Amino acid sequence: MAKLIYSAIASLDGYVADEHGRWDWSVPDHEVHAFVNDLQRQVGTHVLGRRMYEVLVAWETIDDPDPVARDFAQLWRSADKLVYSRTLESVASARTRIERDFDPEAVRALKAAADRDLTIGGPELAGEALRAGLVDEIQLLISPVVVGGGKPALPDGARVDLELLGERRFGNGVVYLDYRTAP
Repeated sequence: MAKLIYSAIASLDGYVADEHGRWDWSVPDHEVHAFVNDLQRQVGTHVLGRRMYEVLVAWETIDDPDPVARDFAQLWRSADKLVYSRTLESVASARTRIERDFDPEAVRALKAAADRDLTIGGPELAGEALRAGLVDEIQLLISPVVVGGGKPALPDGARVDLELLGERRFGNGVVYLDYRTAP
């Protein structure tokens, strides 16, 4: 069975965006971006909320001369995308479908049928999956910044025991933490 992995870039105080919705402080440098690309190589499906999809869909048409950016764009284009949204009318990417309501049983079936891992993006959607016991791993890239408030990377009201699988420090101060969720 494939794993469902929640992966996010967060501030040291645990936010994916500050109180003004900005996340420019989280843009990965070349080393971190190449590492993220390597994490994405095992992903066959991105499960996304609307806002996360609207951020990432730009990779559908990006034609960047930088090899790391070009690699990420290819990884994005080659993966399936499942977007949960009650308001999104259409998608602007190939291999993409919209579902109106998050259905834990449908995600469980998707995991069971998949031959490659799935990622879940967007902290609200990931929170629902965590509460439903669907997330197998949490991968956080912690940026060396305290933003003081905003959109939390992890949900309130979800108790999840974790086992550390690995960590890595980057030259720009980012720290990667990889945890398996305990059964």
